[in-house]
Amino acid sequence: MSKLKMKTVRIIALREDRKRLLEHLQDNALVQIKKIEKSAKGFSRIDMTSQMQIFEKNVNLSQQALRILDDYAPEKKGLLASFSGRRGIDPDEIGVIASKSHEVMTICSRITDLQKQIVDNAAEQVRIKTSLTQIEPWQKLDIPLNTGDTKTTAVFIGTLPQSYTDIELAETIAKANSKLEFEFEIEHTENSMTCIVMFVPISQKQTADSILRNLGFARPMSPTSHTPKEKTRRLKEKSKMLAEDSAKIKEEIISYADKRDDIKVTQDYFKIRTDKYSVINSLDQSKHVFVLTGYIPEEDCVKLEELCHRVATCYVEFYDADEDAPVKLKNNAFARPAQNILTMYASPSHDDIDPTPILAFFFYFFFGMMFSDAGYGLLMAIAIGIIIKKFKPDEKMKENLKLFQYCGISTFLWGLVFGSFFGDAPATLYNYFSGASITMADIIPWPTIDPQKDALTVMAISIGFGLIHILVGMGCKFYVCLKKKDYGGAFFDTGLWMMLLVGIAVLAIGAFSSQIVLYVGAGIAIACAVGLVLTQGRNKKGFFGKMIGGLASLYDITGYISDLLSYSRLLALGLTTGVMAQVFNMLSSMFGKSVFGCICMIVIMVAGHAINIGLNALGSYVHTMRLQYVEMFGKFYEGGGKEFEPFSLNSKYIKIQEDK
Repeated sequence: MSKLKMKTVRIIALREDRKRLLEHLQDNALVQIKKIEKSAKGFSRIDMTSQMQIFEKNVNLSQQALRILDDYAPEKKGLLASFSGRRGIDPDEIGVIASKSHEVMTICSRITDLQKQIVDNAAEQVRIKTSLTQIEPWQKLDIPLNTGDTKTTAVFIGTLPQSYTDIELAETIAKANSKLEFEFEIEHTENSMTCIVMFVPISQKQTADSILRNLGFARPMSPTSHTPKEKTRRLKEKSKMLAEDSAKIKEEIISYADKRDDIKVTQDYFKIRTDKYSVINSLDQSKHVFVLTGYIPEEDCVKLEELCHRVATCYVEFYDADEDAPVKLKNNAFARPAQNILTMYASPSHDDIDPTPILAFFFYFFFGMMFSDAGYGLLMAIAIGIIIKKFKPDEKMKENLKLFQYCGISTFLWGLVFGSFFGDAPATLYNYFSGASITMADIIPWPTIDPQKDALTVMAISIGFGLIHILVGMGCKFYVCLKKKDYGGAFFDTGLWMMLLVGIAVLAIGAFSSQIVLYVGAGIAIACAVGLVLTQGRNKKGFFGKMIGGLASLYDITGYISDLLSYSRLLALGLTTGVMAQVFNMLSSMFGKSVFGCICMIVIMVAGHAINIGLNALGSYVHTMRLQYVEMFGKFYEGGGKEFEPFSLNSKYIKIQEDK
């Protein structure tokens, strides 16, 4: 278990060396910059906000351009391409990227402008479609919709919200005013609309207007100076031109697909510059020098000092870190993959120990016991090994893959214990082709445990491992209390409970083996229970308060029993994996010994085991994490620490290769 000791570092360097020093610090990722709220006396801050805004604008523009390219010219990637690491570049290549950045950003602007034009064209197409829908009923009309009155005649062109025949409309208007002189023509009619053109003497315009208004008359929303047929022709022609224009624009966007890599590295370049200027924004600076303060692991102090003196004229000093210092973990190759599981929960506080090695062991152990198939485990371990070797993923992805590789090894070993290799696939295949009737027990030359036949045995083993898991967690609490010199918490609040659980376990073993063992277990349990009654109320006032507090503490035994029963999921998940595998094997052999039957067998086995791997690997992962987070971490782990986040190249697509 290793939490690296942290130091606070202060670097005072010439202002002329600021750019070069910050770039080297960013490349080497050694220091977490500490942001000081107020400047020291005699120093000031340089406001770099405007420059940062320009860089952030470029980052956003490049991201937008990449999304547009992905829409029109998706990047061709293999199924496993997501495992590939970032592209490695030489430090000198940053200068080349910088020199091309203006050209690349011009391309990004062009791509976004083209996309905006496509969006505008699409919006115009919607408007054209709406106009065509509105003008469709007027196709028989041979005058423009905006035809106005003449000196002698008033013209009404519009719609009525009801269906009329010629006779019905004439009768309705005549009934409203028998003296009105009018001529009309119905251009179109449907269930809830009638399109009409009506002519009346100019002297009777107001009368006709009043009658039509009472009937719900409405003029066209977009009257034009062209006849409806001519307007329709023009709109369709414009729609065709817009479609052709959009097609040409899409072709131009696609033509920039070969610039995708340049856009990616330029985006990272501006991200790196944004981070650097953010640091500059928080530095104390005078006319000639600047001051940088941060946190660094003690083991990297010499390396940092050598780096600073190599690239700048500066003074470097180290002193003990304060309580706000971040936490950096260091573990061996076996435990390191589990650090991501730990930090998903919480980084350790300064009072916590680093539980990663313990977490790693039990995570691999329990995952393997739940997944529990040698074939699945072997497949996981080999496949992940090939992926790591072929794709060379980044460090974080590599550690995540190694986590599952170690889980695969554990799964393989547990599969050997349970006698499962793709369920009972070897026996099924042998029986299918030979006509025999053997089981996996007949094939495997070593003794195995069958979770289906020996469920109680596996349950007892699961509870036993659960007890060990909980005791290890309580042991960590015991150690933390001793480290903090809380001897009462160590011996009374933790030690007695540990011994009580051990006593109960010994008592349970004695019940099935030896009366002497039973008595020993009972004696330990009773002695520890008495100790708990006498000590758990020690912080209460008065004799009765102490005794009641002590007696009440014994109720916590129900919580421990509940925790132990949680480990029955080790049996449940292991049983599920094995049973599902055997079911798929059985289904695969039901189509007889023929070409069709062999094809069905292959398809069902491959598909069935793929489904089984997907479902039960996920279930094993989730339930293993639950056992760590709830059953063990709840016994000793507080968390709440700040993870060490060094000033580094915050890049998505590139990484700077170390000098050879």
